[in-house]
Amino acid sequence: MKIPFFQLDAFAARVFTGNPASVCPLEEWLDDATMQAIAAENNLSETAFFVAQGEQFRLRWFTPTMEVDLCGHATLAAAWVIFHEFDWSLDTLDFATNSGILTVTRDDEGDRLAMDFPARPAGPANGADAVAEALGARPAELLASRDAMAVFASAGEVARLRPDFARIAALDHFAVIATAPGGEAGCDFVSRFFAPKAGIDEDPVTGSAHCTLVPYWSRRLGRSRLFARQISARGGELWCEDKGARVGIAGRCVPVIEGVIRL
Repeated sequence: MKIPFFQLDAFAARVFTGNPASVCPLEEWLDDATMQAIAAENNLSETAFFVAQGEQFRLRWFTPTMEVDLCGHATLAAAWVIFHEFDWSLDTLDFATNSGILTVTRDDEGDRLAMDFPARPAGPANGADAVAEALGARPAELLASRDAMAVFASAGEVARLRPDFARIAALDHFAVIATAPGGEAGCDFVSRFFAPKAGIDEDPVTGSAHCTLVPYWSRRLGRSRLFARQISARGGELWCEDKGARVGIAGRCVPVIEGVIRL
């Protein structure tokens, strides 16, 4: 059995930046154990699998160790594959997922794709001491949605974090977002994302984290359209919009590898 395989750098303008994602188009679903084994073999933060389903596509995401309920960069990569490799003639496509219908549209800028995701606003959270110990620095503010969100005063503080991944994995939250005003980074806000529970110590660029980041920074900065950078070692760029109950997250993809998986 041969399965098409694509690897792309998402939220990137050139190869070897952004977040690598694997995409496997399927004619019908494989069993969960096989998809998890493929994701472990790929050993990237996410492998996306999709199956055509009427006028939509059913989409699922796997880290090397588990299936997750929402992933931004692998959704962006899967959409790029459909638009460019499957000659999708429309400007919009819909993914049916465990987080509802996710729509991806060709952005007005031409080379970007814009995703429509559910907002996950953060509220007040306890446990600032444990988060400070895990990150190696005390945030000015701690909030939480699915993830803990540690807000710092400057991009430099976020860049200098040296997290203890074992301590982060022991926290009650799925992952930890560290964020700060963009300032010297030349953007509206910056972030880093740590998810050792999911087998990802630091994710290079995390679309789903912006479901929480965008509502916060939109309120704090007083505008709905924002430009963000994730300041991991690879780095990435995201054009975001606060839409109330939804957030818009746009970025570019660069294809890197194409082949087949043999089962």
